[in-house]
Amino acid sequence: MNRRHFIKTMGCSAAAVAMGCNASKMKPVKKPNILFISIDDMNDGISLFGKNRPFQTPNIEALAKRGVFFTNAFCASPACNPSRTATLTGLRPHKSGVYGNQTDWRNATKGHLTLPEYFGENGYYTAGFGKVYHHANNGAYNDPESWDSFKKMDPQYMPENKLNGADEYGSRNTDWGPWPKDAEESKTIDFKSVNYAIDVLKQKKLDAAKGEDEPFLLACGIFKPHSPFFAPPKYHKLYDDSLPLPLRKEDDWDDLPAGAAELMNPTKWFWKGMMALEKKKPGSYSDFIHAYAACCSFSDTSVGRLLKALDDSGFADNTIIILWSDHGFHLGEKDHIEKFALWEKATHIPFIIVDPRKKATAGKKCEQPIDMTTIYPTLVDLCGLPTNDKLHGRSAAELVDNPELNWHQPALMTYGYKNHAIRSERWRYIQYADGTEELYDHQTDPNEWTNLAGVEKYQKVITDHKKWVPTENEPPKPNL
Repeated sequence: MNRRHFIKTMGCSAAAVAMGCNASKMKPVKKPNILFISIDDMNDGISLFGKNRPFQTPNIEALAKRGVFFTNAFCASPACNPSRTATLTGLRPHKSGVYGNQTDWRNATKGHLTLPEYFGENGYYTAGFGKVYHHANNGAYNDPESWDSFKKMDPQYMPENKLNGADEYGSRNTDWGPWPKDAEESKTIDFKSVNYAIDVLKQKKLDAAKGEDEPFLLACGIFKPHSPFFAPPKYHKLYDDSLPLPLRKEDDWDDLPAGAAELMNPTKWFWKGMMALEKKKPGSYSDFIHAYAACCSFSDTSVGRLLKALDDSGFADNTIIILWSDHGFHLGEKDHIEKFALWEKATHIPFIIVDPRKKATAGKKCEQPIDMTTIYPTLVDLCGLPTNDKLHGRSAAELVDNPELNWHQPALMTYGYKNHAIRSERWRYIQYADGTEELYDHQTDPNEWTNLAGVEKYQKVITDHKKWVPTENEPPKPNL
């Protein structure tokens, strides 16, 4: 018996003694289960956001019909480690000091219960598979002790040679293209991660048949569409030459402030490298976009497998489903490839909450801006657990009940020390560490092509948004 099982067992025993009854005769209120689905690098180009969006995700669209789709959801940080740390701890980056992919998040948040730990200590069986925490350094960023069962994501299945044939363009992680055979799908990270999760659902079904009905939190981290953009051929065949390239403006960087230029400087080479490759091998950029699209559809299939397994298990009527992406991804918009930016494309994400007990809001959309520090407190509220008052995010349980409610709070995103973005329903305001600013009106400029920060008539808008920018920022914590 591990520490967490011991805590749960002792907790149940103590409760039985306190009530003066035999534990076997107790009939606690059945808590809902949780299926926690995290997706890596999925942006708002998926068909969930509208039929005009090119990347096909029918299973995610079907999931949205079961619950509430938050159309204006944003990551806490546009990088894997700080985003996942903020979501799974409920601690914002500017308060934890976790800003980068190399930060030792566990030591930075020492003594604070992660989401799976908190649910484990409140009577839940917790299992996690695939990319739930950041995956670098051979899984060193994972936190297996906070789960009853945990398996980090399997090694990347890689072809022998770069599929795009451009050995000079970046690392192998910048590769893209179809695998030779559809049959190789079973060798992929996500196929295996989903299999592990399905095995848990099958086991829990057997346990339930024996009268063992311990609620569970099952987390499955889906790696695609993270680079390298590999997917089986059948997913590439979903797209033809009509797939549009991202909209761009040639002088897009001309109105960026100094803070933006400094923050974005390390990632310039991604776009410049792509354009150099396009000159040498015309069509490379289009192939790159096609490969990302194929990976989105490949990821969607993983979601579909999970949902079918949940339905087959018989637990769907009492299982809350959370689906989110750790951040978005630029495919050339604003002359940028990758995440690592405070613009819309790097931060806008799919986010769905399904609570099967709330049938009146199934299929509804919520347009309120929201960021992913909400997941932890929202699940606590929806599951009726004691409030964890150490969390920085605000529960969205009331929005699951009433998606049209205006809760008068924007989304906050942080990337690096003292760089923040505020997203309200209409505006994106960015303040960099040096105090320079960007302001975009999404009502008239959804591509964020015109920085309005220097225009006098918008100063009140800036003042209204600036009050949400953190004034105290924890210094960066050490790397692992």
